[in-house]
Amino acid sequence: MSSVAVLTQESFAEHRSGLKDTEITGGVPEDEAYIPTYLEAFPPLPDKGAPGDRSGEPAGAWSKIRPIKASVITQVFHVPLEERRYKDNSQFGEGEEAKVCLDIMQKTGAHIELSLAKDQGLSIMVTGKLDSVMKARKEIVARLQTQASATVIMPKEHHRFVIGKNGEKLQELELKTATKIAIPRPDDPSANIRITGTKEGIEKARHEILLISAEQDKRAVERLSLEKAFHPFIAGAYNRLVQELSQETGARISIPPPSLLKDEIVITGEKEAVAMAIARIRAIYEEKVRAKSVMVVEVTAPAWLHRFIIGKKGQNISRITQQLPKVHIEFTDGEERISLEGPTEEVEQAQSQIQEIIKDLVARMDYTEINIDQRFHRHLIGKNGANINRIKEQYKVSVRIPQDSDRCGLVRIEGDPQGVQLARRELVDMAQRMENERTKDLIIEQRFHRTIIGQKGEKIKEVRDKFPEVIINFPDQSQKSDIVQLRGPKNEVEKCAKFLQKLLVELVESSYSISVPIFKQFHKNIIGKGGANIKKIREETNTKIDLPTENSDSEMIVITGKKCNCEAARERILTIQRDLANLKETEVTIPAKLHNSLIGSKGCLVRSVMEECGGVHIHFPAEGSGVDKVTIRGPAGEVERARRQLLQLAEEKQVNNFSIELNAKPEYHKFLIGRGGANIRRVRDRTGARIIFPSPDEPEQERITIVGREEAVRLAQKELETLIKNLEDVIEDSMVVDPRHHRYFVCRRGQVLRELAEEYGGVAVSFPRTGTHSDCVTLKGARECVTAAKRRIQEIIQDLESQVTVEVVVPQRFHRAVMGPKGCRIQQITREQEVLIKFPEREESAGMSVCPVENGSPSPEAGDAVPRRCDVITVTGRVEKCELARIALLALVPVTVDVEVPYDLHRYIIGQKGTGIRKMMEEYEVNIWIPQPDQQSDVIKITGQEASVERARQALLDRVKELQAEQEDRALRSYKLTLSVDPKYHPKIIGRKGAVISQIRKDHDVNVQFPDKGDEQQQDLIVIWGYERNVEEAKAAIEQMVAALQEMVSDDVRLDHRVHARIIGARGKAIRKLMEEFKVIFWKIQKAILLYCWVINMFQLEESYLTLTDAGSSFSFDKHAPDMSSAEDFPTFGSGVAPKQTSAWGPKKF
Repeated sequence: MSSVAVLTQESFAEHRSGLKDTEITGGVPEDEAYIPTYLEAFPPLPDKGAPGDRSGEPAGAWSKIRPIKASVITQVFHVPLEERRYKDNSQFGEGEEAKVCLDIMQKTGAHIELSLAKDQGLSIMVTGKLDSVMKARKEIVARLQTQASATVIMPKEHHRFVIGKNGEKLQELELKTATKIAIPRPDDPSANIRITGTKEGIEKARHEILLISAEQDKRAVERLSLEKAFHPFIAGAYNRLVQELSQETGARISIPPPSLLKDEIVITGEKEAVAMAIARIRAIYEEKVRAKSVMVVEVTAPAWLHRFIIGKKGQNISRITQQLPKVHIEFTDGEERISLEGPTEEVEQAQSQIQEIIKDLVARMDYTEINIDQRFHRHLIGKNGANINRIKEQYKVSVRIPQDSDRCGLVRIEGDPQGVQLARRELVDMAQRMENERTKDLIIEQRFHRTIIGQKGEKIKEVRDKFPEVIINFPDQSQKSDIVQLRGPKNEVEKCAKFLQKLLVELVESSYSISVPIFKQFHKNIIGKGGANIKKIREETNTKIDLPTENSDSEMIVITGKKCNCEAARERILTIQRDLANLKETEVTIPAKLHNSLIGSKGCLVRSVMEECGGVHIHFPAEGSGVDKVTIRGPAGEVERARRQLLQLAEEKQVNNFSIELNAKPEYHKFLIGRGGANIRRVRDRTGARIIFPSPDEPEQERITIVGREEAVRLAQKELETLIKNLEDVIEDSMVVDPRHHRYFVCRRGQVLRELAEEYGGVAVSFPRTGTHSDCVTLKGARECVTAAKRRIQEIIQDLESQVTVEVVVPQRFHRAVMGPKGCRIQQITREQEVLIKFPEREESAGMSVCPVENGSPSPEAGDAVPRRCDVITVTGRVEKCELARIALLALVPVTVDVEVPYDLHRYIIGQKGTGIRKMMEEYEVNIWIPQPDQQSDVIKITGQEASVERARQALLDRVKELQAEQEDRALRSYKLTLSVDPKYHPKIIGRKGAVISQIRKDHDVNVQFPDKGDEQQQDLIVIWGYERNVEEAKAAIEQMVAALQEMVSDDVRLDHRVHARIIGARGKAIRKLMEEFKVIFWKIQKAILLYCWVINMFQLEESYLTLTDAGSSFSFDKHAPDMSSAEDFPTFGSGVAPKQTSAWGPKKF
């Protein structure tokens, strides 16, 4: 049993290898039987070969024999005792091994037979198809045989050959050896391959893997980078040359196709073959390069000089390439080489020119690198690159600051050696100053941040310009933070913090807000035409005024700003309201402790009083103020009613304060109140209690509150309950209405019917459909509501039957003006007079010839016997109401007035870009016509309503008087005088920053003009103009200054430049001390001896300093040698970052 002959796949393959030379592919699958032909099964015998021919290879058809392959195979293998997984001594064939074999047979479909050898080893015979046998064998080894493991070290680049395409090689190897092979992943640096299985399988797998590695060791892969232009020469015509190379050398040569922009040629194969192929390819390439006469040269130059060699916008290289167009010049980033390619002669010329440029640059250029903390880089650059650009222009250098993403602090400076050092020093000083900066946090409420920043950052830009060294950082809106961070020099940060705190105080003061109740009908008058009135109030009081929207029921106008300004704006708005209506304002004294009870829950009680008294405004003082005054504003009669009611309520509150609540459907409320409050007023008069209905915005719409004495409240409650009970008694009734009146009730989408339903407890009124010719109208609702609605419908019918139609003739060209913006004027008339106004259809021909109608001249329509239809406006309503509406319409017809205004004043009345005339037209709601300049006319026409025209005419005449007065004053101020003064005295007369001449202009109210620097002929002329007397006084003052300056003398003193700094002293203290001591600036001629003494003193200082310097000792005025690089001892003239400072040399004299 231990020695069984088995025909396996391997032995059969070895048998086949002896029968054929080449492998025949494309046949039938291996697991299917193949039926050969007769000639294939019984081929003829080969001819006898020559005696010397001992090749031993079959000839003829024998070499093509296709072996017959069985579809079922049998394999037998042995498992030694020491490798058996289950060694139980139970009866053979009934233990775990038998169960495992049965499971494997079910999974794979193979037949397995077990037998026990003499050495207690296990013999296993597996029968079945090849694939099933291989799988069964793998399962048997894994489950019946103990597993061992081993490691094979193999170069990482050979792993892919073990795996094979799609892992097929690895799977085949595992099946063949019955092992598990673990290959590390590509990103794992390990080169160890782990094999798990039986000892025999491990040895086989190791052997196969080492064979694969040894085979790959013999192969090589090389890549050649050759110019794409030479690839066709290497490939040859139809790729014949490259195919010949592959056949000769045995290497595989891959040339990228023309469409692929790669210049790499890949050669693979045996090392010797690859080397031969590379040599042949290089020989072809070099031969073609020589044939092309192309030369490649490299020039060495420091990488930082490359951009200077290229020049600004590439001008240096462009000049060379224009002269030598066949030369290709390539710069490599980060490398100190420049490649030149082209014809030999031109390349040599280009090389010579570039070397000259490099030599010149090396001689006059330098660079340095400084390490500056990255957090300071953006401050070195400045806003929009202001700081770094100034340094570049000032020192003629290039400064390269790394990007934030580079996380590098190295700043590189390139350019002129001296400029590089100066720039380096300034950058280091700036960095040191930044290290010494401080940070301060300000607490500013976030609601003020947007105001401080301003629209598009305009306001914060002004602050930053004022404190350029301070960085101001506002938190992001999403952070909800109040902390504003300031960063910069200590003194500047403190100044900026004080400035912002002062600004914050002003903003807090400006955020004061008050609400002003203004009757809704007067809002448009407060706004004015085109917003003129409200704009004027805003500008003059410097406040923000917000009005409610047109659709809103609110009457409150909100004013925001400083308290005093808000009060002023409030007073002006109230004045407009008082002027427009017969309003009265009175004050009632009510104890402050009763205010809350009078106001009621959410203002319901005081609101009911305001609504009942015609919408008066009642203003209570702020809670906690202790003020007893309550202000009532409105029409005189209503104010008095509201005053009496408030006093009565206050008295009731003091005597007894009792309240009760009722519930009633909201649709009953208007009926309970009655028309104009008649019903609720009767209940209140009978009982003495106050009944409060909910406002539309209150959540509890059914709640009615009764307030007063207890007995009065109980009585009012009883009456209201009776009314509500009657309202709930629903009936249906009908009445007769003439069909000609039906349209009035159902037109405008049933507006009249909706008003009846709202007013009379939701009663439903149904008119018959159009075309039924019925006069029966049905009413359904509460009994009392139906009765009241019928009564109201009859009143409306009586009004309709008594209505008349009046025709008002107004020329069509005035219709638009009569209507007003969006028909507001007509709407007001129809609302006030309860009439219907209808305008005729517009006729296009009527508007073709429009001429202004002068006052007193007959209109074109006046002579017509019958007015045109397009001019007739019809008014329908009661006779007296129609007459009032006709008068109101005629009052709206515009009139035209002529005003005589001198022609030369027209442009001042019009104003810049028409602002003056536009403002007047908007303010007075008129149209002003000014003649064209070519007419030279003095007549200005004003068109509009009669009252508005009169006010505009008076305003225009007042404006003319102002302009004439200004002309007269301008003539008086035009007196001019010319004064001749030596130009050397001009700077002294002007003074430092124009201080002296500004004082002269201010003291004498004149204008003084000095000659332009470019005017060489009149350099000594100073022009003064203004009032004659003031001009003469200013002239005398200038002449007096000149006389004083002419008495002064000057002298030049030559001193060694090394003592200049010592004589000036720290911050100019020493030179100022000398100037004060010898009074050099205001020196008279008779004191010339003082000048001599001062000069002698200078020479003594120079001599003593030079003596000490030669002797090697230090020289000091202040007992210590000042630091020459110190900004404190020797201040500079400042930089672009620091604010402008006064020079240590003192003010400039001449």
